[in-house]
Parts: sequence; C-alpha cells; structure tokens
Amino acid sequence: MRFENLDVWKRAVKLSATIYNELRCLKDYGFKDQITRSGLSIPSNIAEGFERLSSKESVVFLSYAKGSCGELRTQIYIGMEIQYINKDKGGQWLQEVSEISAMLNGLIKTRRKFT
Repeated sequence: MRFENLDVWKRAVKLSATIYNELRCLKDYGFKDQITRSGLSIPSNIAEGFERLSSKESVVFLSYAKGSCGELRTQIYIGMEIQYINKDKGGQWLQEVSEISAMLNGLIKTRRKFT
C-alpha cells in the first residue's frame, strides 16, 4: 500500500496546508514556524513510516506522527489563547487533529500485529 492512498495521510496534508495558509501573514515567526512544523511533521512521518521496510520501523514513525498531533493540539490551544487563531477555526483544527490522532492509533495497533 502507498501512503498516498491513506485517508489519514490525505487529511494530515490538508490540515497542514490549511494551517500554513491561515497563518501566512502572522508576524510572530517563532510561533508560526513551530505550529507549521508540527503540522507538517504529521503527514511527513506517516509517509516515512510507510516507506520503511519493517513493521517495527513503521510503527516508530507512526508514533512520531501521533506525538506531533499532541504537539499541534497544544499549539492550537495556545494560539487561540493569545488570539492568533480564531476560536471557531481553532476548534475545527482541534477536532481534525484529534480524529487524525485516533486514526493513527488504529493504524499503529494494526501495524503492531505484524511486528
């Protein structure tokens, strides 16, 4: 299976692109860099995990992607608190990243069966 066919990867790519686009004009470059990097890390680690040869290695990178979900959720909360991110938009992003995290959890459980 190719990672490009995974719904979780597609959704993570879309979320990452949305965050980049929404925060394009933000002048706090430190915050913008951190949140866009954590968002970018999710689909990137999914892809890297699927390109690995063993299921054990795959699980490691899927776990990194899941960890980046937690990092991204934290940054969204902070962004909403400091009014960089609109509450409605932030709520949508939180919902999406939570669903992506749950999908990754299921994928990790499935891949662990083959380790």
